[in-house]
Amino acid sequence: MKIFIKWSFAVIAQLLALSTLGWSQQLTGLEREQRQVMLRAVYDDVRKDYYDPKFHGVDWDAKFSEAREKIETVTSKAEGNFQIAGLVETLNDSHTVFIPPQHSVREDYGWHYQMIGEHCYVTQVKPGSDGEANGLKVGDEVLTIDGFSPARESFEKMQYVLGVLSPQAELRVELRDSSGKMRRVDVMSKEKKTTAILGQTEMDWWKIRLDQQEALDQARPRYEEFGDQLLIVKLPNFFLNDSTADDLIKKARKHNALIVDLRGNPGGALSTLQRLLAGMFEKDVKIADEVRRRKTVTAVAKGKPGNAFTGELIVLADSKSASAAELFSRVVQIEKRGTVLGDLTSGMVMAAVYHPHRYGQNPVLLYGVMVSEADMIMSDGKSLEHVGVRPDETILPTKEDLLNHRDPVMARAAEMAGVTLSPEKAGEMFPHEWPQN
Repeated sequence: MKIFIKWSFAVIAQLLALSTLGWSQQLTGLEREQRQVMLRAVYDDVRKDYYDPKFHGVDWDAKFSEAREKIETVTSKAEGNFQIAGLVETLNDSHTVFIPPQHSVREDYGWHYQMIGEHCYVTQVKPGSDGEANGLKVGDEVLTIDGFSPARESFEKMQYVLGVLSPQAELRVELRDSSGKMRRVDVMSKEKKTTAILGQTEMDWWKIRLDQQEALDQARPRYEEFGDQLLIVKLPNFFLNDSTADDLIKKARKHNALIVDLRGNPGGALSTLQRLLAGMFEKDVKIADEVRRRKTVTAVAKGKPGNAFTGELIVLADSKSASAAELFSRVVQIEKRGTVLGDLTSGMVMAAVYHPHRYGQNPVLLYGVMVSEADMIMSDGKSLEHVGVRPDETILPTKEDLLNHRDPVMARAAEMAGVTLSPEKAGEMFPHEWPQN
């Protein structure tokens, strides 16, 4: 179960126009041929394996022909990549995505931002980064990034363009601080070598994705205990081996209540999702029907009678919770097993597989495409794609909460579990860990 992105064709066109000035390198004949070969490979993979043989009413052959003609007129590799991405975008599918050839280095801007409700805020600033030196502060509202205004419906696409399709050495950011004062900051990036190489498996892409999210050093579950009353687990993704997942359930069974913090969790493996959900129920529970092109397969979590955690369950989610994290949250709601607190989730829930490709020999260009193989239909008959999970109780941190490192969502969850925890103390529990390299 993999997470990826969602966007609109209008967003691609706008970002293409905004970024064109940075693409001065002219396209050679060989590079144009490379983009045509990549386009054909992407077209073939989707045509063969996409779960909907009708492609949501899109004339896939006609769109391919349009993209092929446009690549003949582009003037840079980046513009060629955009045409391939634009073809895939016509499906409006969060998990069907073109992965262009990766560079040996990536841009590290030293700060993070995300949607909270309908506004975008700076959530972390790396000590010693150019952003910190230029006055970028946690809690600043992000109004524009390189001229583009962040919005929920286009947020992941913006990050995809800036981080994957067309990374820039410098970002111009317009901000509004807690007092309402607006300012403009130019943030230089720091090039970092990446050890993740896009190769033969979808896990290779996930290593790159996690590295870009600076999550490699914080991929482990983290815990806080409050006696026998409460266990809090911060779960950064759903890539756990069986023993780690079982240890989590074993720890939880020693407590009366469990808070599972899935904020920022981009999803992961179906097997991990099944194992963790199984540990929350003594009965078998349906997760979803995987509606594929030729058949439907039901994903089930096999309950653990006598060995499941049966106490109070509270799940925390936000706009970056996606895929398996959304499925976990929604199953908890549907089965009335617990309560979900926080923000509306990302609405990126499909089952997908990565198709790797390579071009040439010296150098070798490695690229690929993620293709959705199934829509996930929940037991209530609905899909979460482009919808997300609406929490039972919406709690949004304010810009003042962010600035002062307060966590009202965790504080409210602890209160529901019978533990007194101030927003200030809650904000200190799981500090952000920046990679050392």
